[in-house]
Amino acid sequence: MQVVGYRARVEDHAALLLAEGGAVTVERLEPGTELSYQLGDRHCAGAVESVLRDSLDDGPDEELVHHACDAPEAPYCAEHTSRWPCARCTGDCGKPIEACDEEHAVYLAAFAPDTVKVGVTRSWRLGTRLREQGADRAAHLRTVADGRIARQVEADIAADLGDRVRVPTKVAGFAESVTERFWEQLRTEYDPLETYAFDYGLALADRPIAETLATGTVRGTKGRVAVLENAGSVYAVDLRDLVGYELDEGNTERELQSSLGAFG
Repeated sequence: MQVVGYRARVEDHAALLLAEGGAVTVERLEPGTELSYQLGDRHCAGAVESVLRDSLDDGPDEELVHHACDAPEAPYCAEHTSRWPCARCTGDCGKPIEACDEEHAVYLAAFAPDTVKVGVTRSWRLGTRLREQGADRAAHLRTVADGRIARQVEADIAADLGDRVRVPTKVAGFAESVTERFWEQLRTEYDPLETYAFDYGLALADRPIAETLATGTVRGTKGRVAVLENAGSVYAVDLRDLVGYELDEGNTERELQSSLGAFG
């Protein structure tokens, strides 16, 4: 069995995509879920395809099918690395994908205690996109006619605020809240249409330890990061770091760093 992908905040919680023999199962990371996997070799995760199957009861059903790849590069080899055309777009484009013509929202996403980025998404996905990123606070700045205009606005704001926040920076603030003074300054400067506050129910007293493992009790998820409790310590696992690993049943046998709380 191999980890071949992940979903950040599927409905209420994130999930891992696990493949075996071409079939894909979704391991939902709901609070209380017990994970008991050892990490084996890591190689390219191949490709996951969504196909429609005829169902006698309710019509066509969607099924995920995995196409394996043995290339040693992980999480993906060059052949299976997808390149999203909008990743570095600044609006100087010919709107290459169909979604570009949809109405877009420009937003700020804030991460505790005082990190912020600007981003864009299709208007109807705004709340979902913010939770996928694990934002603690957010502000809807503008609604524009299409993706090209949105990228142009984003590029202007990014010159001051930036448009990316790395996962380690997010994890560093998991046990904190957004600084109110910092947030109020942003609200005053950008005068948003609407603001949001998100609570992921993690109830962390201390910063979790960044680790790559798939053993423990799921405390919860925040964006693409799962928080696991193992032997009295709490760990933050970037789900992308699991992609490509072969899994074996059983608890990890690696020696893990323990948090101070484990000795209380």
